[in-house]
Amino acid sequence: MSKGKITLIGGGPGDPELITVAGYKALLAADVVLADRLGPIALLEELRPEVKVIDVGKAPGCHVKTQDEINDLLVKYASQGLDVVRLKGGDPFVLGRGGEEMIFAAEHGIATRVIPGITSSISVPAAAGIPVTHRGVAAGFTVISGHEDLSDVPLRADHTLVVLMGVSNLAQIVETLLTRGLPFSTPIGIVERGYSQTQRTTIGTLEEIVVRARKAAVANPAVIVIGDVVRLAPEASTQLVELQPLDTVDVTASVSFAD
Repeated sequence: MSKGKITLIGGGPGDPELITVAGYKALLAADVVLADRLGPIALLEELRPEVKVIDVGKAPGCHVKTQDEINDLLVKYASQGLDVVRLKGGDPFVLGRGGEEMIFAAEHGIATRVIPGITSSISVPAAAGIPVTHRGVAAGFTVISGHEDLSDVPLRADHTLVVLMGVSNLAQIVETLLTRGLPFSTPIGIVERGYSQTQRTTIGTLEEIVVRARKAAVANPAVIVIGDVVRLAPEASTQLVELQPLDTVDVTASVSFAD
């Protein structure tokens, strides 16, 4: 039996209309689909009845399948001569482990096609009216996982920091940035559930965002944006003005957030 193929599709931030045309066509042609919870899962309803759909979504503290199990499934079905699609949210190669899946497939002699997607690191801030770069405000940006050490990321007035999967570590992130010298007045925005009907943006400063996020019950999925570009968001004109100095805020305090 000839081997099948694997297609890694970046589905964008979740809105079904934001998948690429190439990604949509490849999805409809699949025999097997391994789907993430943050991808455009509404499109699964358009698949042929015989298509096998496997939920491999990961949530904080709850992984339906480990990455090793996902890799094995991709190769297992492709080795049966099937057209296997890995449907991801965002872009496969932006904190999406697409590189790991591509390498694993290559080690087993399986051809892999990568179809890029709109990464949430740019699109979700955009949905909230926050450009990650803006002339005269920020000339570049860094994207990092909230689970990683932020001690070496660039911290400059003209450089935006975008943190994915960082809600549960918000207090630690803020403490690190303040320790490294970012001003307490640095704007920070947290955009939850981008491009959904329940999208919400919480804006503040490093001085009090931990308390504000706790009061708002901020939860994943969310993208955190740090830097002066946050002031360009429509909500900033009211949320930042309303802020008062909080002399008693302890940004190092343990804070629990919904995951």
